[in-house]
Amino acid sequence: MNIMKHVLKTTSLVLCASLMAAPVVPAVFSIHAAHAASASDAQVQEPIKALYAALDRIQAKGAGSFEQRSQILAPAIDHAYDMEAVLASSVGPRYATLPDDQKQALLATFRQFTIARYVSSFKPGSDARFTIDPAVTASPVGNDRIVVTRIGSSDDANGTEINYVMRSGARGWQIVDVLLNAHISQVAAQRADFSSALSGGNVQKLTNLLQKKIKTFSEE
Repeated sequence: MNIMKHVLKTTSLVLCASLMAAPVVPAVFSIHAAHAASASDAQVQEPIKALYAALDRIQAKGAGSFEQRSQILAPAIDHAYDMEAVLASSVGPRYATLPDDQKQALLATFRQFTIARYVSSFKPGSDARFTIDPAVTASPVGNDRIVVTRIGSSDDANGTEINYVMRSGARGWQIVDVLLNAHISQVAAQRADFSSALSGGNVQKLTNLLQKKIKTFSEE
């Protein structure tokens, strides 16, 4: 949103603006709950550390073309995100009723969209600085955990709080939602954005919307 871009004024916060591209829908989270002490804290944080290391690589000067940087980032995205869980929550209950071929086509496009959004946000020379709170916190939802981070710049070390809701599954701990400023849910914002495209029950409209966004990101 333009307000965020005006106030924060750091290149790293282009990502924050992209989380708010749809109407803002607060999530019911209180991430400053008591620390969920666990020997697995390092495991919970590992995908985020790997993601931030990859973002450091693609924002380095001379990191290459959009396509080259996408290829660098893709493995970290696949490792960090439970992409189908994020997509299913973003679409809502309708996702479960989709035929398998439509799910797979939509999932492939959503993955490309997620990668493209990051690559567009962290351009070479963008100077984003990533910090991760050493304490993993408990989520009020099930057994999820929240990794608290900040994305800033050399001029603003504190930057903005970007937190990751992590869930343990067959592939270990992975992201199932991203929270801007500790409470604005990316999944909820995407659901509001996607619902209009799905209003007529046509999944292809949502696929086309995502493909259009991918093209826009690749040209920025």
